[in-house]
Amino acid sequence: MKLYPKLYLENVTKLTDEIIQDNNIKGIILDVDNTLLYYNKELLKDADIWCKNLAEKGIKFCIVSNSNKKEKVKMVAEKLGIPYISFGMKPLKKGLMKAKK
Repeated sequence: MKLYPKLYLENVTKLTDEIIQDNNIKGIILDVDNTLLYYNKELLKDADIWCKNLAEKGIKFCIVSNSNKKEKVKMVAEKLGIPYISFGMKPLKKGLMKAKK
């Protein structure tokens, strides 16, 4: 299975309810570095609000990170209240398939 992006956005918080509904998205697998954390290691502005609002609408989340710094991944996941997999070994499928479950 190969996955290719069909949509490019400035950042994940630009993924709106409308886009999610139009594409029948039920869950979102996120990364930490340069997705939820800026290059300077600050949490993406409004990521917590974005996650909370979508979770209230039934969207499920999981972080899959290649980082071997488990504490960093855990810290982000706890701030957002979502599960995580550190050292996900992307692009191999194992971590992504685990997140899918």
